Amino acid sequence: MGRPRTNDDAVKERLVVCATEMLATRPRESVTVRAVAAAAEASTTAVYSLFGGKDGLIGAVRDRAVAGLFQGLSAVETSADPTDPADPGDPLADLYALAVAYRSWGRGHSHLYTVLFGGVQSFDPSGEVGVSDPVRPLLAAIDRALAASVLAGEARSIALSIWGTLHGLVTLELAGALDAATAEAAFRSTIHATLRGWTTPEVFRRLRQAEPAP
Repeated sequence: MGRPRTNDDAVKERLVVCATEMLATRPRESVTVRAVAAAAEASTTAVYSLFGGKDGLIGAVRDRAVAGLFQGLSAVETSADPTDPADPGDPLADLYALAVAYRSWGRGHSHLYTVLFGGVQSFDPSGEVGVSDPVRPLLAAIDRALAASVLAGEARSIALSIWGTLHGLVTLELAGALDAATAEAAFRSTIHATLRGWTTPEVFRRLRQAEPAP
């Protein structure tokens, strides 16, 4: 009878969870293999056996964050008719829905969000886009908006503008700098303003005319 496996999936999960929390709440240099292993009630050997070391463990945390954010954004349904290529749906509504999903994921996974965008690993929405890159659903929606002459500009520049705005709002909210009512109002008005700023002149005028009088 062989030796029981001790470095199993349960240990792996505990290590990732503990590393995530520690990376989100402590300086990176203080997150050592020994500290993570102790928090997860595992051995340091488990970290090397399962992840190859500290860098591999941090990579696993980031991979989980990337996958989770991608899944959250990919779950947003588009208003475009998939059976009719000529029907763009409502591209601005689709982009706003993606912004809502981004914020919702960040609020629901604050530790992962902090690890992903808190300086532990870089995330460049203007860089090369992989198959499961969280920016892919955003770029796809922007491309539909450009094709429908709703937005004007370069897709990656628009994506970076939207992401930068979103990141600032969500980071402030997670840090507790905004109360709930302020965060909600700021999100709604700022995202709409950012999207409106990239619209074509015709769409911009229409949106302005549709706004209620102050």
